[in-house]
Amino acid sequence: MSNPGKPDVVMTRWWWVRHAPVRSDGGNIYGQSDIACDTSDRYVFEAVAKVLPRQAVWVASSLTRTHQTAEAIWDTGFPKPVTMAKEAAFAEQHLGKWQGMNRAAFLASRPPGSHWFADIAEPAPGGGESFMDLYNRVVGAIDRINVEHAGKDVIAVGHGGTIKAALGLALGGQPEKGLAFDIDNCSVTRLDHIKSPTVNVWRLPMVNQQPWIADEAHKAMHRPAGPEVTTSKLA
Repeated sequence: MSNPGKPDVVMTRWWWVRHAPVRSDGGNIYGQSDIACDTSDRYVFEAVAKVLPRQAVWVASSLTRTHQTAEAIWDTGFPKPVTMAKEAAFAEQHLGKWQGMNRAAFLASRPPGSHWFADIAEPAPGGGESFMDLYNRVVGAIDRINVEHAGKDVIAVGHGGTIKAALGLALGGQPEKGLAFDIDNCSVTRLDHIKSPTVNVWRLPMVNQQPWIADEAHKAMHRPAGPEVTTSKLA
């Protein structure tokens, strides 16, 4: 999106959506395993669809759960794009031998105060990645897409680690800062890239927004008095 008052300024708006919750993991770490997600809560996807731009470039990771999430958004009546790019660089971190381990037991074994599975430079054993490996590939893809689709809205359906990496980039290239954020399933995070001949910066308009909560609060304020009405919630 170019700024009419400043024609040399181009703003590319990223709308990151984390995939829907995984129910079939058995409480285990799944990382880059291609596991399905639960898209049954239509109320959640209707709320997410309300905040996303209708004219946008769509991109998703190479993992099935991001494509299922995109389909659930389109199934609400949201205009389906002609194409959606599959970006392998936006896949979740490969957690090697940690994948399949009990998540709670594993995290309890890590140092107190850890924001992630391991230190950002520690690769997962068994051929896995470090968070820095994830960060570098995510940043490379973002930089490329910022050039290819400069000035547009980009809806990117990704993963918790992917979005944390994008936040680290937006916070001045500090990947460890991105790890401090919670990124909930189906949440929306918007990051604006602003580019001019003299400026190359990011703005963070919203992080980990859950539109279904605000939507329900608005409905409650305008709901006629009477028997309580219940709606499904994201677990």
